[in-house]
Amino acid sequence: MKPVYEDLVGRVVVITGGGQGIGRAYALAFAASGAIPVVADINLRAAADTVRDIEAAGGRALAVETDVTSAPSVDAMVAKTLAEFGRLDVLINNAGLYAKNVPPATDEIKRPFDQIPLEEWDRFLRINVTSAFLCSRAAVATMRKAQWGRIINTSSTTVMMGLQGYLHYVTSKAAIIGMTRALARELGKDGITVNTIMPGLTHTEVPNPAAVPDKVIPMQCIPRKEVPEDLVPAVLFLASEGSRFMTGQTVNVDGGSVHV
Repeated sequence: MKPVYEDLVGRVVVITGGGQGIGRAYALAFAASGAIPVVADINLRAAADTVRDIEAAGGRALAVETDVTSAPSVDAMVAKTLAEFGRLDVLINNAGLYAKNVPPATDEIKRPFDQIPLEEWDRFLRINVTSAFLCSRAAVATMRKAQWGRIINTSSTTVMMGLQGYLHYVTSKAAIIGMTRALARELGKDGITVNTIMPGLTHTEVPNPAAVPDKVIPMQCIPRKEVPEDLVPAVLFLASEGSRFMTGQTVNVDGGSVHV
C-alpha cells in the first residue's frame, strides 16, 4: 500500500519521547509512511525497542538517548541525526510531563495552586516548555539551510477547559500555543511551518493517575476512549506538503470534547 503522503518518504523526523505512548505511535506511523524516525527518548531501552519494531517491519530508524531539558543533550541528538542522515526535516516536540514521576507515572499531582511546590512548578515548565524551545533552537539551522521544515508542538485540551487542580500542567501547555504562534511568525520566511497538536485524554500503555475516562468521554461528541492512533493522521498531515500554507495553528484532536 502506498503512503498517504508520498512526500514523507525519506523525510527525517525527530520525535521526542518517541519510545512509548503517543510518541511511539508517531514513530511507527512515520516509518510506515516511508519516513525515517529519530526516536529521541530519555529511556534508551524504550527508544531501541521502538526502532527494533520499525526495522523488523522493513523500515529505517535511529534511537538516541536524549534529555530534552538539557541543551548539550539536545544539541548532541541533532548532531547525531545529521551525522547519520545528513538532514532533519520534521521535529515533533512530543515529550512531556503529566504525572509527577515518569516513569513510573504513579504519583497524583492534583492540588490547589497555592500548594504546588516551586520545584514541581519548575519541573513542569522545564519538561513541557523549555524542552520544545531547546529542540526547536537546535533543529532550526538545518531547516533554514534547506528552506523547508516542520515543527509540531504538543499542547492539551486542558488549556481550553482550565482543568482545576493542575495549574502547573495547564499553564505549561498554554505556553506551547503562544510559542507556536511566535515561532510561526519568525520562521515562515524560511519555509518552516510551526503548528500545535492538541490531544484530549489519550489512553496509552503508560499509566496516567489523572485519567478519568468516566468523566471525559461523556463530554466528547465521539463517545469512546481516545488512543494514540487517533492523533496520527493529523500529525502526518502537519508534517506533509498538504499543510504547506498552514502555520501558527492549533489542531484539536479530542473527539469533540472542546471546540476551538
